Amino acid sequence: MSIFIGGAWAYANGSLHLGHISSLLPGDILARYYRLKGEKVLYVSGSDCNGTPIAIRAKQEGVTPAEIADRYHHEFVECFSKLGFSYDTYTRTDIEHHHKIVQEFFLEMLEKRLIYKKEIDQTYCEYDQQFLPDRYVEGLCPNCGAKARGDQCDHCSTVLEPLELLDRKCKICGNTPITRKTDHFYFSLSSLQQCLESYTHKAANKKLWRENAVALTKRYLKEGLQDRAVSRDLPIGVSIPVAGYEDKKIYVWIEAVSGYYTASKLWAKETNNDDSIFWNSSAISYYVHGKDNIPFHSIIWPAILTSLGIKALPTHIVSNEYLTLEKKKLSTSNNWAVWVPVILERYESDSIRYFLTINAPESRDADFSWKEFIYSHNSELLGAYGNFVNRTLKFIEKSFDGMISEKAAAPAIQNKISLLYSEVGHCIESALFKQGLEKVFEHVRFANKYFDEHQPWKLIHDDELTCQQIMADCVYLIANLAQILTPFLPFSSLKVQKMLNINEKKWKPIQIEMLQLSNVEPLFERIDVARIDEELERLSNQSAKN
Repeated sequence: MSIFIGGAWAYANGSLHLGHISSLLPGDILARYYRLKGEKVLYVSGSDCNGTPIAIRAKQEGVTPAEIADRYHHEFVECFSKLGFSYDTYTRTDIEHHHKIVQEFFLEMLEKRLIYKKEIDQTYCEYDQQFLPDRYVEGLCPNCGAKARGDQCDHCSTVLEPLELLDRKCKICGNTPITRKTDHFYFSLSSLQQCLESYTHKAANKKLWRENAVALTKRYLKEGLQDRAVSRDLPIGVSIPVAGYEDKKIYVWIEAVSGYYTASKLWAKETNNDDSIFWNSSAISYYVHGKDNIPFHSIIWPAILTSLGIKALPTHIVSNEYLTLEKKKLSTSNNWAVWVPVILERYESDSIRYFLTINAPESRDADFSWKEFIYSHNSELLGAYGNFVNRTLKFIEKSFDGMISEKAAAPAIQNKISLLYSEVGHCIESALFKQGLEKVFEHVRFANKYFDEHQPWKLIHDDELTCQQIMADCVYLIANLAQILTPFLPFSSLKVQKMLNINEKKWKPIQIEMLQLSNVEPLFERIDVARIDEELERLSNQSAKN
């Protein structure tokens, strides 16, 4: 079975925050799980280094767009690495390889008359003397009245054109733009309406998409798909490969979603592999992103693939709702965010991964609070899981010199673990990551209760053989809990496997015939609860300085 996993591409115009990680983390959980199952996996993403946000940031700082893109791309690579994201390829959209394939896509769709040219009215800033691409225009959403950009309203998720905004302003200078005639290229989305309706209906019936993706996509289809501009007047990006139009760029969202395919081709080229197995009708694909990116994955990308005759339409759309911060909406402009480079300096990656999974905004918005984050770490990771691992292994180290030989776990314990592999595997494949992790920690609590009820500290004096059996059961639980937790908590799982001298990495129960412990150490350290107030004060000061 071939599994393609595409993580949404973050704009390289600023640091990542926890909202980004919350929506992208499911991709890594999926990739690690399917690799343990022995499936052929390709997990790709990259930094979106083209488009308006980067050009705006560069202009604000008085540097080149390339400098901004380089800075944040390298920061993203470091952050994802520290968080344990196991991309097969993590690339960027400003490389020649990507540009060349996107231009080939454009020309093929142009030849098939699915892209066409027409004269339109466009916003033009007389003060800055330039046509304004969508994100250079801000105003009020005509649908809900909220503040919106010229491409989309984040409040009601309506996809927009700049001229639809009310009370339009130029983002560069704040003046009201005028309209002027210009030529642009358009994607004939309307001609694919029936095809996309059939595709969405099938996906919805199979329950392979999150409910928010189904509802939003059906809304767009009911309203009727409109042809969308695929060119923009931008200083950076993929140039239109048509004579006389080289100064115009291919619309970033048409171009960026094509990055899934170009990243796949880059992986194939660099590793000398065949990636065609990920782009046929039998491939399973997961597209992992936030709620605001739904239409680009459920409508735009399937439309592009259909236009090109590529059969591998997205099968699973894993679209998280929003993550709030201390009950307030995340705001990068107001500096109301927990920045990933900063939290990684002070806390363990598995603590971040655990909290963002067990509190994931899978079906509704979820909140990140410093109090819940620190209490969650101390009570669940340290108090339940870490405590069970540590006291079991320390007891074996002290009472059995770190060795237990040829003791199979009790049949009831083995059956319990076998069922857990099946249940958690089903949860992960169904994109129910929170539910899967909850099931694991139900077994962690069972394991602690099992240890307490048998009181090995007493049993060692009364019945050493039975005590040895109980410890064999506990080690079996530890080894398999760590294996099942590998997709969720890769760093602590690896520590457990090193302590138990286990090298087997498969999605099936591990049998331990001979145990020889090595370098037993705590999995987690307690976080001082005084840090809650420290973090809240830091957050408040950070926002106030903005």
